[in-house]
Amino acid sequence: MTNVPSNVSIIVPVYNVEKYLAKCLDSLVNQNLQEVEIIIVNDGSKDGSEEIIRNYAQKFPEKIKAFSKENGGLSDARNYGINKATGKYIGFVDSDDFVTREMFEDMFLLAEKHQAKMVVCNIQKVNEAGEITQKLPQLPNMPEKINLKENLSVFSDLSYFACNKLFRKELFDGKRFKKGVHFEDIQLIPQLLLECETIAQTQNFHYQYLERTDSITKTHTEKGLDILKAVMDVENAFDRSPYASRKKELKNFQIFEGVYSFLAYLAFVKEDEIFYRMAVQLAIFRQERQIKVQDILKYSRFGKNYLLSLPLKKKIFYLLFFAGQKKLIRKLM
Repeated sequence: MTNVPSNVSIIVPVYNVEKYLAKCLDSLVNQNLQEVEIIIVNDGSKDGSEEIIRNYAQKFPEKIKAFSKENGGLSDARNYGINKATGKYIGFVDSDDFVTREMFEDMFLLAEKHQAKMVVCNIQKVNEAGEITQKLPQLPNMPEKINLKENLSVFSDLSYFACNKLFRKELFDGKRFKKGVHFEDIQLIPQLLLECETIAQTQNFHYQYLERTDSITKTHTEKGLDILKAVMDVENAFDRSPYASRKKELKNFQIFEGVYSFLAYLAFVKEDEIFYRMAVQLAIFRQERQIKVQDILKYSRFGKNYLLSLPLKKKIFYLLFFAGQKKLIRKLM
């Protein structure tokens, strides 16, 4: 690849995704934005992914930088890519997903226009037939340019996926994804947001998140406790940030990620013993932060009561859980 500076470095960690990789890479090499470098990090794949990567690197040498390393997990592969990136901005795309042709041009231009260190786009879930199954608007009631000091509700409203965002590279100075944990996005991305004064967003659904048929049956275990640990790391960063006095926004973050996101995971834990052990940890988490049931029930996201906005099944699960009816919950699940 030539040494022409890139506007955007797109980091693609790869692990055993031979079935989906070509579609992902096609969407990246065909970006409207020309000055991109696509950094592919093969994280020890044991299938045919390496051959696919080699073919694309040969076909698009001006765009693709390909690397291979021993398996170290998603965080390690992303960090490897960050260390290799030369772009002014960094984006992440998971290797089983794909994006619109306009994604990185749209987000780069917004970053430059508003001098924003982070840009967000909407996500839509698609199935393996390419049909849209769910639209996930990110900040539906917010303007294109968002001043964080004036709109700190964003801190608790935003979904902390890495892949639907564009980041100014300097945000990663001294910061990396935490290795050996799950829910690494929840751990790092809020910390990056706290380094921003201005962010920008597009209402376009650029990021296409693939719901794979082979991932639906994944087991839910005590690794879900990493959500609570991630929230604790963010709390420490919040206390050191310029927004440290904004306790209401921190509490809303604790409720959304530490309670609702945690319970959404806990709902799929099948083993009773693990379920109860994790429920105890949540109770301790809430007690230490003085988060009452009323706080949870009254929590609003995007200006609307969150609980009331949920599907009926989720509503029932949360209400029974908060009422302490764990035995009844287990019968329903």
